[in-house]
This record gives sequence, C-alpha cells and structure tokens, in this order.
Amino acid sequence: MEQWETPVLSNRVARLEPLSLAHAADLAQAVSVGALWRTWYTHIPSPDQMHDTIENRLALQRDGHMAPWAVIDVRSDRAVGMTTYCNLDPANRRLETGSTWLGKKAQRTGLNTATKLLLLVRAFEELRCLAVEFRAHWHNHQSRRAIEGLGAKQDGVLRKHTVFENGTIRDTVVYSITDDEWPTVKFALHERLAASATASR
Repeated sequence: MEQWETPVLSNRVARLEPLSLAHAADLAQAVSVGALWRTWYTHIPSPDQMHDTIENRLALQRDGHMAPWAVIDVRSDRAVGMTTYCNLDPANRRLETGSTWLGKKAQRTGLNTATKLLLLVRAFEELRCLAVEFRAHWHNHQSRRAIEGLGAKQDGVLRKHTVFENGTIRDTVVYSITDDEWPTVKFALHERLAASATASR
C-alpha cells in the first residue's frame, strides 16, 4: 500500500473517487458558482483550467508525488470538489492533506468533515502515519477555521513561503494531527457528522 494510491473511500455523506478526466465537467460546473477561482489567496482552477489541472495532478500521481481524488456528494452523485494527499513522506510516515476545494454549494454541508474523516482514517489506520499535516494561506480564514475545527493544532507559520501569480507573497500556516491525537479527533468528527445529519432533517 503506497501513499500515492487512490482507492475509493466512502461514507454516507461523501465518496472519494480516483480523480480522472471523467470528472472534469462536474468540477467545472461546481467551481463556476460564485467564481471561486477568483479568490486571490487560493489556487482553485477556473472552468477553462479544469482539464489541465486534472492532467497535472495525475502526472504528479504517476511520479509518486500526489494522491488525487474527486469529492463526490453522495446525495447528488456528482463531483463537487477535489482533494489530495501531497508532500508525501513515506520514510517518515507523514503526508499533507491539501490542494482541496469544494464548490460553493457543497460548503457548510458536512461534506468537508466527511471528506477529511475518510482521508484521516486511511492515513492513520491504513498507511500508519505518525502525523498528517494541513497548510493554509494566512489570509484564508475560512480554511484555517475549518482545519482548526477538525482538531488540528497549529505548528507554526512559514513566513514569505510562496510567491503567488498575482504578485502577492503567502505566509503559510502549518497545522497537524498526530497519531496519538487521532482517536479523540476521530470521535469528535463522528460526533460532528451526526450533529450535521440531525440538523439537516
């Protein structure tokens, strides 16, 4: 079992399928609502870039650098976002969950929690990771709140870490969950999903 493999992962809310060009049309539609790609502090592909973005992620997978999935909303059976394992470090039993986005209609629906639960179960219980890392732009407060809501703890800030295409410079906030924290984090995520299901009835 390798970190760059992408088996189908599923629960009652989300299904993660190996990313393919067959998902391009759904993903282009999902990202078009609210023009998410215009958000200056993220790297979300535009509809016109979706095909190339998928090809790029698949190339990184072939080289053993990334494990890319399409996020499927079980209710609609349509792809509504992407997620990956990246910065793979099997020798040190670490990886990052990142390069993730969800279409605007899929946000605040429990899909992010369900997706992260699937990824974390695989990372800690199948790949036997010691730590799973998350990264976010300093100014991406929505993502930072979501990461903190998972139970991840902030490790630090990488100052002047990345130069964006628009000329701005990203300070990267680094978070992680460790294997000894995982049982409590897992319990909390299941509780959040149960509460979300109750609230949606």
